[in-house]
Amino acid sequence: MTTSRPRFFLIRATCALILIAGLPLLMRSARSHAGTLPVAVDGQALPSLAPMLAKVMPAVVNINSKTRVRVRNPLMEDPFFRQFFGMPNMPRERIEQSLGSGVIIDADKGYVLTNNHVIAGADDISVTLHDGRTLKAQVVGTDPDTDIAVIRIPAENLHALALADSGQLRVGDFVVALGDPFGLGQTVTSGIVSALNRSGLRGMGFQNFIQTDASINPGNSGGALVDLRGELVGINSAIYSPSGGNVGIGFAIPANLASRVMTQLIATGTVAHGSLGLSAQDITPDIAQALNTDAGAGAVVTRVRAGSPASDAGVVPGDIVTAVNGKAVRGAADLTNVQGILPVGSNVTLDLLREGRVLHVSTRLGADTVARADGASIDARLGGARLSEVDANARRDGLGGVRVDRVTDGSRAGGSGLKPGDLIVGVNQVDVASLDGLRQLLRRYPRQVLLSVVRGRQALFVPLR
Repeated sequence: MTTSRPRFFLIRATCALILIAGLPLLMRSARSHAGTLPVAVDGQALPSLAPMLAKVMPAVVNINSKTRVRVRNPLMEDPFFRQFFGMPNMPRERIEQSLGSGVIIDADKGYVLTNNHVIAGADDISVTLHDGRTLKAQVVGTDPDTDIAVIRIPAENLHALALADSGQLRVGDFVVALGDPFGLGQTVTSGIVSALNRSGLRGMGFQNFIQTDASINPGNSGGALVDLRGELVGINSAIYSPSGGNVGIGFAIPANLASRVMTQLIATGTVAHGSLGLSAQDITPDIAQALNTDAGAGAVVTRVRAGSPASDAGVVPGDIVTAVNGKAVRGAADLTNVQGILPVGSNVTLDLLREGRVLHVSTRLGADTVARADGASIDARLGGARLSEVDANARRDGLGGVRVDRVTDGSRAGGSGLKPGDLIVGVNQVDVASLDGLRQLLRRYPRQVLLSVVRGRQALFVPLR
């Protein structure tokens, strides 16, 4: 009880300040509108978002996903123990529930746009509409790399939201966030565009976020960020918060990127991301010294795949990529990010440093051919990890296996000790060469598993829990 008092006090204090600030306004209209706010001041109508929101809110939905998670208990796996205590049919799984939001983008076909992390691994997805109806949803397709998913609900009397050109957004534009924070029900907050093209968020995939100070909290994920015309400019996706609550730094996936991903998911159920066909790493002082360069930022090319767009453009190992299409590259993550976000087939201009010379080369972005998968789709014990097969060049160099690209904080994979950049090369001392091979080995060993992992220059064992 004592911990909740300051929180309620602060809210009340804020309300009191609003009422005091509005006191002269209330007094001015007290005679004609006793106890109500005025609809006009000096003949001018008060501005309101209500008319716009009346059109937008029916297109924003609440999403409830349920996932069955097997509970491992060595005692319950012992037939003698179960029989002795009279618990032969004791349940061995629990239900995990996730709450989020979504946006109807096609009323005729029932397509709903949301975040991948809202529905990832779900066995049951329910969508609650603004009018109170609750409908079962089916997954159309997911793309963990951009954190976008499309689900489908029965198309009856639905309202869809129009998509804006998010490329026209400017810092300072007013925006409104809609969603279901903390499961309270549909909630509206407002703010401005605080920044554009944000990247570098740990544990996320391809990043090109809109940053906003419109209040975004847990449960808002997958909800709408709209402009003052009521058009969708972004999908609310993440927050920066030391405490877990809103501190005025929220992030949304731009509508243009979400739309490109959505179109591919609806058409094929998968997404083809762009690739230059090269591998790169960050510039370090030691690497800069070895390459005899004073470049303080950029991505140094370590491999170029034969026949790739980078190879056709004349890029060679040792080149330092400093910009793509005029946008500065601070490190390898920026280079990967640009490739994943641009549409396949896009014209790309690279600024390079090679032995002290500045070069400009052009090419066309190809399709990424590296196989990827969510860890949970391989085995529940890898839940929260994003995995990929190493490319052909690495396999030729004897570096076969499955790479851990991302690990979500607090996930099962993270709890076992897996880290981004780990290379899984074996299961119970049996070599792993591919995602399918990893899946088959984990099925062979449903209980105790010891992963052989290469982490930097270290080789270690990681037990899966």
